[in-house]
Amino acid sequence: MRIVCPVCGERSVAEFAYGGDATVVRPALDAPVEAWTSAVYDRANPRGAHSEFWQHVLGCRSWLKVERDTATHRIGPVALVGRFAGREPA
Repeated sequence: MRIVCPVCGERSVAEFAYGGDATVVRPALDAPVEAWTSAVYDRANPRGAHSEFWQHVLGCRSWLKVERDTATHRIGPVALVGRFAGREPA
């Protein structure tokens, strides 16, 4: 699988770390523990198009929102969510 990083270009998935389901709405910080338990542990197992967070850990360290088909692993649109300010890409 290859992901097109908006900063570094097309790279192997080995350079990225999965960051979680991008469709989960996180509860407020002061929400009851049950809301957090549900947000962290109760997950659907979607088949087909799905939004996910990935971090380019071996590159620019940016966070990306990746559209991926869970059945075929085909990568769709990739959007930059946040840049790591500690260093510039090589």
